[in-house]
Amino acid sequence: MKKLIFSLICCITALTMSAQSKVYYIRDISPESLVKIYKALGVKSHGRVAVKISSGEDGGNNYLKPALIKQLVKSVNGTIVECNTAYHGSRDTMEKHWATIKKHGFEDIAKVDIMDANGSMQIPVTDKKHIQYDIVGKDLANYDFMINLAHFKGHVMAGFGGVLKNQSIGIASSAGKAYIHTAGKTDKPSELFSNLPAQDDFLESMAAAAQGVANHFGKGNIIYIDVMNNLSVDCDCDSHPADPKLKDMGILASTDPVALDQACVDKVFHHKAITGDDEKPLIERINRQHGTYILDYAAKIGLGSQKYRIIEIK
Repeated sequence: MKKLIFSLICCITALTMSAQSKVYYIRDISPESLVKIYKALGVKSHGRVAVKISSGEDGGNNYLKPALIKQLVKSVNGTIVECNTAYHGSRDTMEKHWATIKKHGFEDIAKVDIMDANGSMQIPVTDKKHIQYDIVGKDLANYDFMINLAHFKGHVMAGFGGVLKNQSIGIASSAGKAYIHTAGKTDKPSELFSNLPAQDDFLESMAAAAQGVANHFGKGNIIYIDVMNNLSVDCDCDSHPADPKLKDMGILASTDPVALDQACVDKVFHHKAITGDDEKPLIERINRQHGTYILDYAAKIGLGSQKYRIIEIK
């Protein structure tokens, strides 16, 4: 009887473990750690490799720095990819965006492609509740494999930004950004702020767009990395972000974008504040925008799982 019970417990444990996505975690934030966690995923890059980052708005200083990502980008012979913004700033035109990319030093470490330099293209989405397609930079078609390399932090509209935002808003062209932000009302950036939808509609549109990009590449052709440093309540798209109140937490990676962002959110929400290391401002920003709802909805439409297990890399 005891052997039978033990066997049942082992089976239940095995089934539970198999239903959980693996999220790798390393506390040290360094170029070497980025390469180490990429290798831990066990998914080798192939073909033409895009490394999607945020180039960061001029004036901000929290974006992932070239010195941090250089070793990883070079190890996969990757091209850094970005798209223009849909709001006025230092990246809403090709001329200004290239100037910002050069100023921030990304051209010094790798090839860089602003993917909507040659226009936009539509890709299908499975979930058409709000958007009927995703509008991405046309050059996305040039890549076979993508490393979605996101800086996890707060965001004024989404609550937080991680790999889901980096794959939806980040890969959308300026027209696509307007289309997602307005939940399908318009693809004209000049009309964005006069057509803002209900918050949950925006978050659902982001999830749908992220899934569209995942489907475009196909299974096994994207890996996801969140770097939890410079944890401001504001995004790298802000030229004057608030100073971080929460200390750096490490690097997390997965083949499941929902599990990965969920793990990062959980790290913030489960953190215990001490003097000089306070999670409350970031939690307040996430809650104010109902930010965690994107995780619920992305899981609902089948983009990934909110269930995960952490595998720590020493």
